[in-house]
Amino acid sequence: MNTKNLRISILACLISLFTIVSCNKDDDNPNNNTQTNVQTNVQSGTWRITKFIDSGTDETNDFQGYNFTFNSSGVLNANNGTNNYDGTWSITDSNSNDDSQDDLDFNINFNLTNDFEDLNDDWDFISQSSTKIELIDVSGGNGGTDYLTFEKN
Repeated sequence: MNTKNLRISILACLISLFTIVSCNKDDDNPNNNTQTNVQTNVQSGTWRITKFIDSGTDETNDFQGYNFTFNSSGVLNANNGTNNYDGTWSITDSNSNDDSQDDLDFNINFNLTNDFEDLNDDWDFISQSSTKIELIDVSGGNGGTDYLTFEKN
Protein backbone atom coordinates (compact mmCIF):
# COMPACT_ATOMS: atom_id res chain seq x y z
CA MET A 1 0.00 0.00 0.00
CA ASN A 2 1.49 3.37 -0.91
CA THR A 3 1.73 6.21 1.61
CA LYS A 4 -1.08 8.17 -0.03
CA ASN A 5 -3.56 5.29 0.43
CA LEU A 6 -2.29 4.71 3.98
CA ARG A 7 -2.85 8.39 4.87
CA ILE A 8 -6.38 8.32 3.40
CA SER A 9 -7.18 5.12 5.35
CA ILE A 10 -5.88 6.62 8.61
CA LEU A 11 -7.81 9.86 8.01
CA ALA A 12 -11.01 7.91 7.32
CA CYS A 13 -10.52 5.90 10.53
CA LEU A 14 -9.94 9.08 12.56
CA ILE A 15 -13.05 10.74 11.14
CA SER A 16 -15.13 7.64 11.90
CA LEU A 17 -13.74 7.45 15.43
CA PHE A 18 -14.41 11.17 16.03
CA THR A 19 -17.99 10.78 14.78
CA ILE A 20 -18.65 7.80 17.07
CA VAL A 21 -17.12 9.49 20.12
CA SER A 22 -18.91 12.81 19.56
CA CYS A 23 -22.39 11.24 19.39
CA ASN A 24 -24.39 11.92 22.52
CA LYS A 25 -26.39 8.92 23.75
CA ASP A 26 -29.01 11.32 25.19
CA ASP A 27 -29.88 12.48 21.67
CA ASP A 28 -31.20 9.00 20.96
CA ASN A 29 -33.21 8.73 24.18
CA PRO A 30 -36.95 9.16 23.48
CA ASN A 31 -37.46 10.24 27.10
CA ASN A 32 -35.48 13.41 26.48
CA ASN A 33 -37.67 14.26 23.50
CA THR A 34 -40.88 13.42 25.36
CA GLN A 35 -39.77 15.31 28.45
CA THR A 36 -38.88 18.38 26.40
CA ASN A 37 -42.15 18.17 24.43
CA VAL A 38 -44.27 17.93 27.58
CA GLN A 39 -42.40 20.80 29.25
CA THR A 40 -42.86 22.97 26.17
CA ASN A 41 -46.54 22.05 25.86
CA VAL A 42 -47.53 22.67 29.49
CA GLN A 43 -45.70 26.00 29.65
CA SER A 44 -47.78 27.26 26.75
CA GLY A 45 -51.07 28.76 27.90
CA THR A 46 -53.33 27.76 30.75
CA TRP A 47 -54.80 24.37 31.56
CA ARG A 48 -57.82 23.02 33.42
CA ILE A 49 -58.48 19.72 35.14
CA THR A 50 -61.11 17.79 33.19
CA LYS A 51 -60.82 14.58 35.21
CA PHE A 52 -59.64 13.77 38.71
CA ILE A 53 -60.55 10.34 40.03
CA ASP A 54 -59.21 9.70 43.53
CA SER A 55 -59.33 5.95 44.33
CA GLY A 56 -62.58 5.51 42.40
CA THR A 57 -64.21 8.77 43.58
CA ASP A 58 -64.76 11.49 40.95
CA GLU A 59 -63.44 14.72 42.51
CA THR A 60 -63.16 16.71 39.28
CA ASN A 61 -65.62 19.35 40.53
CA ASP A 62 -63.20 20.31 43.35
CA PHE A 63 -61.09 22.03 40.68
CA GLN A 64 -63.83 23.47 38.49
CA GLY A 65 -63.11 27.05 37.43
CA TYR A 66 -59.37 26.83 38.18
CA ASN A 67 -56.84 27.66 35.50
CA PHE A 68 -53.40 26.10 35.94
CA THR A 69 -50.23 27.80 34.73
CA PHE A 70 -47.02 25.76 34.56
CA ASN A 71 -44.18 28.29 34.74
CA SER A 72 -40.70 27.54 33.40
CA SER A 73 -39.32 28.24 36.89
CA GLY A 74 -41.12 25.17 38.23
CA VAL A 75 -43.94 27.14 39.86
CA LEU A 76 -47.44 25.78 39.30
CA ASN A 77 -50.18 28.35 39.79
CA ALA A 78 -53.89 27.57 40.21
CA ASN A 79 -56.29 30.51 40.02
CA ASN A 80 -60.07 30.72 39.84
CA GLY A 81 -60.35 34.52 39.99
CA THR A 82 -60.82 34.47 43.77
CA ASN A 83 -58.35 31.90 45.08
CA ASN A 84 -54.74 31.83 43.99
CA TYR A 85 -52.50 28.89 44.96
CA ASP A 86 -48.86 28.27 44.12
CA GLY A 87 -47.20 24.89 44.08
CA THR A 88 -44.38 23.26 42.17
CA TRP A 89 -44.17 20.99 39.16
CA SER A 90 -41.44 19.08 37.34
CA ILE A 91 -40.91 16.20 34.98
CA THR A 92 -38.27 13.69 35.94
CA ASP A 93 -36.90 10.50 34.49
CA SER A 94 -36.99 7.93 37.27
CA ASN A 95 -34.69 5.53 35.40
CA SER A 96 -32.03 7.19 33.26
CA ASN A 97 -30.67 3.78 32.19
CA ASP A 98 -33.85 2.89 30.31
CA ASP A 99 -35.35 4.35 27.14
CA SER A 100 -38.96 3.71 28.21
CA GLN A 101 -41.44 6.59 28.34
CA ASP A 102 -43.00 4.78 31.29
CA ASP A 103 -40.19 6.07 33.50
CA LEU A 104 -41.14 9.74 33.16
CA ASP A 105 -42.86 11.21 36.21
CA PHE A 106 -45.00 14.35 36.23
CA ASN A 107 -44.43 15.70 39.75
CA ILE A 108 -46.94 18.03 41.40
CA ASN A 109 -46.71 19.47 44.89
CA PHE A 110 -48.98 22.00 46.61
CA ASN A 111 -47.97 22.68 50.21
CA LEU A 112 -51.61 23.06 51.21
CA THR A 113 -54.16 21.29 53.40
CA ASN A 114 -57.13 21.59 51.06
CA ASP A 115 -58.29 19.74 47.92
CA PHE A 116 -55.06 20.67 46.16
CA GLU A 117 -52.98 18.40 48.38
CA ASP A 118 -54.74 15.47 46.67
CA LEU A 119 -52.86 16.41 43.48
CA ASN A 120 -49.47 15.94 45.18
CA ASP A 121 -47.81 12.95 43.58
CA ASP A 122 -45.31 11.65 41.06
CA TRP A 123 -47.80 10.86 38.32
CA ASP A 124 -47.12 8.46 35.45
CA PHE A 125 -48.07 9.34 31.89
CA ILE A 126 -50.92 7.57 30.12
CA SER A 127 -50.75 9.94 27.15
CA GLN A 128 -49.74 13.47 26.30
CA SER A 129 -50.28 15.92 23.45
CA SER A 130 -50.13 19.67 22.99
CA THR A 131 -53.72 19.97 24.28
CA LYS A 132 -54.20 17.07 26.72
CA ILE A 133 -52.16 15.27 29.38
CA GLU A 134 -53.52 12.09 30.96
CA LEU A 135 -51.85 10.87 34.14
CA ILE A 136 -52.22 7.89 36.48
CA ASP A 137 -50.96 6.93 39.91
CA VAL A 138 -51.31 3.55 41.57
CA SER A 139 -51.02 4.06 45.31
CA GLY A 140 -48.52 1.91 47.12
CA GLY A 141 -50.39 2.35 50.40
CA ASN A 142 -54.02 1.47 49.76
CA GLY A 143 -53.61 0.14 46.23
CA GLY A 144 -56.11 2.67 44.84
CA THR A 145 -55.70 4.10 41.36
CA ASP A 146 -55.91 7.85 40.74
CA TYR A 147 -56.43 9.53 37.36
CA LEU A 148 -55.67 13.15 36.50
CA THR A 149 -56.30 14.81 33.16
CA PHE A 150 -55.30 18.36 32.18
CA GLU A 151 -56.67 19.95 29.01
CA LYS A 152 -55.49 23.18 27.49
CA ASN A 153 -57.91 26.13 27.65
